[in-house]
Amino acid sequence: MSSPMLIGAHLSNKMPLEEAGAIGAEVIQCFLSNPQSWKKPLPRDDAKELAASPIPIYVHAPYLVNVVAKVPRIRIPSRRILAETCEAASEIGAAGVVVHGGHVTGGGDLGEAAERWRKALVQLDTDVPVLIENTASGDFAAARRLEDIRRLWEEIGDLEVGFVLDTCHAWAGGEPLEGLVERILAVTGRIDLVHANNSRDRFDSRRDRHANLKDGEIPPELLAEVVRDAAAPAVVETPSEGQEADIVWLRDQVLHPNR
Repeated sequence: MSSPMLIGAHLSNKMPLEEAGAIGAEVIQCFLSNPQSWKKPLPRDDAKELAASPIPIYVHAPYLVNVVAKVPRIRIPSRRILAETCEAASEIGAAGVVVHGGHVTGGGDLGEAAERWRKALVQLDTDVPVLIENTASGDFAAARRLEDIRRLWEEIGDLEVGFVLDTCHAWAGGEPLEGLVERILAVTGRIDLVHANNSRDRFDSRRDRHANLKDGEIPPELLAEVVRDAAAPAVVETPSEGQEADIVWLRDQVLHPNR
């Protein structure tokens, strides 16, 4: 499990270090390619600078990645772009690659998801940790319900894969945030990164729409509690105009919980 409890944000991939300095982010998350494209990440002119930075950088894989899809025309390219993203992440010294758990699209059942994840991870040759993120919606989502995450970890837990807990996804997916960290740790044994996001929608809405930490439907104190309990780096993926305020507020809640 990662530590200490650094607070940062998902930032543009153009000048992430400069943006981090401007808003006081202690940890960075960014894409290295178009999140809606299958194209391979391009080499970066600032790769050495990013690798030498003391600020941990997490790379988010493209949204299209779905290694548990039944259809080979989605599953096979997903493995390829995940491998290419991990290769690009290694070049910048990334702390991990975040990837959504995926959906068993094209028919089949959730029991097949864990097997497909294992096959994808066994084939993956990388020195960068892969961190699977919980998802907000879908009856065939591999990592929405706690029981499905348990099934997944029973299959892949020995491969040292990491876990990312997204608060908005959990809320929208119908998982109460009270005591959530304890329940997740009982299943995965680890939380490597927290995506600290409020939600624009009600509990169990199945809608993945982020809000700034004090502006959504989730009581802000619950968000702070999750981050404190997880004791892992936290990244806000909230609307950019409020990210700096989100970082300041969350850091204060973590450092001074009783104030």
